[in-house]
Amino acid sequence: MPRTCTRLLAALPLVLLVAVTAGCADGKTSSSEPQGYCPLPEERGPAPSPCITFDWNRRPAENHAYRERVTLTADQQEAAAPRAKAPATALRKPADAETTEDGLRAAAADAVGVRPERIEIRTRGFGVPDHGVLVGGGEDRVCLNGTVDAAGRVDVEVVGRTLDGTCLPGEGGH
Repeated sequence: MPRTCTRLLAALPLVLLVAVTAGCADGKTSSSEPQGYCPLPEERGPAPSPCITFDWNRRPAENHAYRERVTLTADQQEAAAPRAKAPATALRKPADAETTEDGLRAAAADAVGVRPERIEIRTRGFGVPDHGVLVGGGEDRVCLNGTVDAAGRVDVEVVGRTLDGTCLPGEGGH
């Protein structure tokens, strides 16, 4: 009798482990949709080299590759060009008067035609003019990025997303 109990006690953890892990593989997919932009496989660049680059001139380029942008087709550029006028007009209004970041985000989102959560705003860091602001947003691969400087000048351009999936360029740093 004690030998049978020992065997049962030894087999019990294995049976429990099988029962628990079998319930994890139910094959259901997640019901939520992805929130960010994920490039399609054909949009991704070449695979990184598994080797360390010994060329000193290439090392900085590799370190800043995340700032590179997805190339837009001529059709995408043409389709987005008229849409660039609306953000320029919307950004001029807040530049004339004091506004909050939320107000700027709402104005840009309305002009671009996306939800406010999809608008990126940066007031400091890489690419931001002194006392200015960078605003970016868009759909899929196409972004409309605007710069407002301290004098209230607004510049909007049509660009592809960065390889990181953002409209504004990455800041980098350590």
